[in-house]
Amino acid sequence: MRGVTAGRTSVSVDLVGPLWRTLPWRALAAAGTLGLLVAATPLVTGAEPAPWQTLLLLRGSALIGALGLAFLLDDPARHLTAPVPTPRPVRQALRVALVAPFAALWWAAVLHLPPSASRPPAGGITLEALAVGALALAAAALAVRVTDEARPGPFVAAALLLAAVLVPLLAPEGWALFVQANDPRWPAAHDRWAVLAVAVAAAGAACGPEPLGRRAGR
Repeated sequence: MRGVTAGRTSVSVDLVGPLWRTLPWRALAAAGTLGLLVAATPLVTGAEPAPWQTLLLLRGSALIGALGLAFLLDDPARHLTAPVPTPRPVRQALRVALVAPFAALWWAAVLHLPPSASRPPAGGITLEALAVGALALAAAALAVRVTDEARPGPFVAAALLLAAVLVPLLAPEGWALFVQANDPRWPAAHDRWAVLAVAVAAAGAACGPEPLGRRAGR
């Protein structure tokens, strides 16, 4: 048993290099650059934004970053790597692990670009960003599971953008998520954000394994 575990670990480590080369760096870099530019708008223009404007900019940057993550599971060699011993959830987790440090540094930069006087609480807006990013990854994992597309990223990004437009309009008033920092509903809203983040992360993990019927067919 130890030999099997060690062998799987060795294979997983050996996959790091090939996975690094197949990551969608262009999409990630484009989303990261645009997100930084959005957050830096007050710095570039010399404006003094109101707190609600800064919150809107940070939420926009978080959404842009999530749109980049929607491409993270794109794999042009998907149909060639399906038979490898390392399970697909492990390969997907390695992709996330490789990008996570860069995403954390990027978000730290985003948070510090707007003027400090108008910034919302960092913990709350960071929780929103985590939930939206987890939603993007869960949607990408679902697309990989239910389709044979090697690059479902564009469809996932389009669906995420549509959801970002519709959810604030259709969400019940009592379940408001996008509230202002000075709104008394801010703590309750972020309890819901935490539940959403956990739920979509669990859903994404559940979508990781390849369906047995498709595996048998291959």
